[in-house]
Amino acid sequence: MKLNRLGQTDIQISEICLGTMTWGEQNSKSDAFAQMDYARDYSINFFDTAELYAIPPKAETYGATESIIGEWLHKTGRRNEVVLASKVCGPTALCPHIRGGEAKLDHNNIVAACEASLRRLQTDHIDLYQTHWPERSTNYFGKLNYNHNEEESFTPIAETLEALSGLVKAGKVRHIGISNETPWGAMQYLHCAESMGLSRIVSIQNPYNLLNRAFEIGLAEIACREKTGLLAYSPLAFGVLSGKYLNNDHPTQQGRLSMFGHYTRYSNEFGKMATAAYVGVAEKHHLKPAQMALAFIRQQPFVSATIIGATTMQQLSENIESHEVTLSDECIADIESVFLQYPNPCP
Repeated sequence: MKLNRLGQTDIQISEICLGTMTWGEQNSKSDAFAQMDYARDYSINFFDTAELYAIPPKAETYGATESIIGEWLHKTGRRNEVVLASKVCGPTALCPHIRGGEAKLDHNNIVAACEASLRRLQTDHIDLYQTHWPERSTNYFGKLNYNHNEEESFTPIAETLEALSGLVKAGKVRHIGISNETPWGAMQYLHCAESMGLSRIVSIQNPYNLLNRAFEIGLAEIACREKTGLLAYSPLAFGVLSGKYLNNDHPTQQGRLSMFGHYTRYSNEFGKMATAAYVGVAEKHHLKPAQMALAFIRQQPFVSATIIGATTMQQLSENIESHEVTLSDECIADIESVFLQYPNPCP
């Protein structure tokens, strides 16, 4: 398993990161333990979680994923083998059960969230602590058509960064990152770090897949020039890019789209047409569609790690095996031809 440098730090992370958001909802604790054991057997040293998980967010499963990871770390004693990433959630319109519905990216909330995550994870530090989404109203989670509100009130990024930097100084966090951010937001974090002498972000965790390459438009250049590499989530677009949902098939009732019908981000008509075309490219080049989709992400110069998630060990094994796949120039050209026909159908 190839290792990549995390930002400008001395940390080396596996190019495949183990995503965990299904643990405590779609996956049991025993499932999660098996996945973590398997990942380590294949030299994956990077695990990503969040206080919000399991997904979909609800009060009954809040913090469940971190607690499962903490139990595994305590049982196995393998904390030093893992680069552990977590996140503090943004404002709680999406999750009113967190901190009494008053969660923000201010000092008090960030410190409280981090302390609670440390307890659940049964560790004295988090290697990468990230903001899960911005506090301000902007385009994330697929929102388009930016509408500016001059009167909007939100925690300044400088205050958020000061709070995160305080955690670094206290030794509770080694490095910090952002997630679901825009180019403006990323540059604000970088500017505040330089002008105020605060901790510098080392990564950006945003969605990136064959149906949504919006990261390339503004953030990819920032990732390369500022050494804030992408941690690509939803690399298979909720599993859609495996091709298993084509023709309205639902091969298993345990799949996310079977269980949670409101997850429609990657299921519009143009997305379905693009998916069918990408599956055709994979078949032409004798590749599994999921492995082709993951290999495409891994080969991008602005990507530090691809975050994979799985509900079965078979899926996990196949996704991990993608690190052995290198796409030919001909295959990439065919992928780009599909992209020209269906550019970002599911942003």
